[in-house]
Amino acid sequence: MEAIPPPSKLRQILARVKEKLSPPGNVNQNRIRRRQAMVNHLTRRLTLIKTALFVVGYSWMLIIPSPQLGRGTYIDENALQPGQVNTQWGWGDVHTADLYLAQLEELRDTNSSSEQRAQFFNTEFNKMGLSSSMQSYSFATSAANVNGTNAYAVLSSPRNSGTEAMVISASWLSRTGDGDGTLNLRGVSTVLALAGFLKRYSYWAKDVVFVISDGYLDGMQAWLDAYHSSSKAELGIEPLKLTSGVIWTALNIDYPGHSFSHLGVFFEGLNGRLPNQDLINSFERIARYTAGVPVTVYDHLEPHETSDDVSRWIPKFVNEFPGVKQYLYQARNVVRHVAYQANGRGSGVHGLFHQFRIDAITLFAVPAAGPHGFHAIGRAVESTLRTMNNLLERLHASFFFYILTGPQRFLKIGIFLPSAILISVAMMFHGLSTWVHAGWIQRPEGELKEKLDPASSTQAPQWEQRKRPVIGALAIMIATHLLGLVLFTLITTPCFMRNSNTLSPILFTAIVSIPLLALGIPNVASSSVAPLSLILKALNLCFASTIISITTVLNFSLAASLTVVMGMPLVASSPSPNIIIRLVKYVGYALLGLGWLLFAQNEMRDAVWNWEVLGVWFAPFICIVYVPLMLQAGISCLIPY
Repeated sequence: MEAIPPPSKLRQILARVKEKLSPPGNVNQNRIRRRQAMVNHLTRRLTLIKTALFVVGYSWMLIIPSPQLGRGTYIDENALQPGQVNTQWGWGDVHTADLYLAQLEELRDTNSSSEQRAQFFNTEFNKMGLSSSMQSYSFATSAANVNGTNAYAVLSSPRNSGTEAMVISASWLSRTGDGDGTLNLRGVSTVLALAGFLKRYSYWAKDVVFVISDGYLDGMQAWLDAYHSSSKAELGIEPLKLTSGVIWTALNIDYPGHSFSHLGVFFEGLNGRLPNQDLINSFERIARYTAGVPVTVYDHLEPHETSDDVSRWIPKFVNEFPGVKQYLYQARNVVRHVAYQANGRGSGVHGLFHQFRIDAITLFAVPAAGPHGFHAIGRAVESTLRTMNNLLERLHASFFFYILTGPQRFLKIGIFLPSAILISVAMMFHGLSTWVHAGWIQRPEGELKEKLDPASSTQAPQWEQRKRPVIGALAIMIATHLLGLVLFTLITTPCFMRNSNTLSPILFTAIVSIPLLALGIPNVASSSVAPLSLILKALNLCFASTIISITTVLNFSLAASLTVVMGMPLVASSPSPNIIIRLVKYVGYALLGLGWLLFAQNEMRDAVWNWEVLGVWFAPFICIVYVPLMLQAGISCLIPY
């Protein structure tokens, strides 16, 4: 009988691995042991994990503008076919726009009223044979009353039943200075000239609606509310006499200067909404190849196109590294995008369309000595309209979540989203570890020796569980959010808004003084009851982490801003035996949460107006969510420990 050969080396290794993965004994018990071992392994290294998550998350945010990230833009919707038509806009149409401009300048010089201007626009639309009308509106806000008159016209589609529409618009005030009074005369002239030009052709498969709105944002908001029958009762808006089909796309023209060098694209909408990227990409290719105009994001020119060097404050040896200037250029675009998207107001008149699921952008003629004018912008708008005319359904194939780092480069959501998520996870881990730490206390060594069983070599457990005063912490959290609701109610009253410079410091002092009552909370912490401050901090961190995670997929810029403002401060909150230190910490958190009452009163008034007229939820979010979270962190420092 032959001897059985010994197993090979590979078989021995596989056998050991199998023994490790499937040890002998009860399967369920083995699974529990593995789970406990993994939890213990992670718990021992939790501080390192939290630190790594914070470092990676914040570092990730810093590399978002890197030229190495992202990819080039492209067209997803095959039906668009941008730039594939011969444009008909010519120098005769430019002359028509110049004539309209001269008449608008006369209206400006004679200080004509909004109703007189709207009557002029209505008359001109009628002369072209278009169905036109006017709309009056009056907004009674807590700060002031706003009123005006819009003019609009409808070019009915000769090839369809009018169930779908496109909009070309221009506001009387330019977005330059955020509607500070700069007139958009050439933008309005372009719309008037385009109306007469487009009327001559019969290839429109959708209605074309021309809107010249009064003011900056208020006029277009009134027109859109009336068009979609969604106006608020307290806002006096006249119903529209003319309507069309469902609006799919909209182009807003903003041309404040004499001539321009670039066409800038503004695309952020209300409450962080963005248009489908195919609209931006189509316009960029049309402007570049059909109209011969370079396109830029906002009004930021690329480093090789401007003498305004954004890197002049950087040391020369750093500035010489390849990619530094491009990084700074893309960082400007990212920072501006975050600023527009986080406050929810959007970056222009086009942003008002997004609340009704309408893809819209603003074409901003960047003022310069030349070389472009009415001819270039007319060709770009005509070809873009022809492209949108090809659509058989709403834009849906391309991205709705993105960051444009340049006119031809963008970041997908999967590239920038994890940065905020990692920080929110780190906050959640810290909150959970604080919760666990509050629920267990280590026995003193003397007590352990007394607890030893003389008949057994096994020691008594080293940790003892204690009660967590959850009800008290939840009561404080609910009270702070109710205080935030009271704060929001007060700042939206007409009395406060009209006297905000005087009343803001008083309101700040009152709101900050109320949580000081926490100094009188008795210290009930003992070996059997956890400190209230630890429970409050744990719940505060977990709640803040949840809010950031949810907000990330709704408005990434707002979530990223919250991680910067709340991430480390909430983690760093802690009580102190010294009452002076506790008060100093509380004042710091109070300034972080309510400092805008003292130092950003103009922004506060704008946020309230945006809420009342545009429905932007930035103001209620700050008052009812952000401020209470910061006050909770401050109160956790005040409570005796």
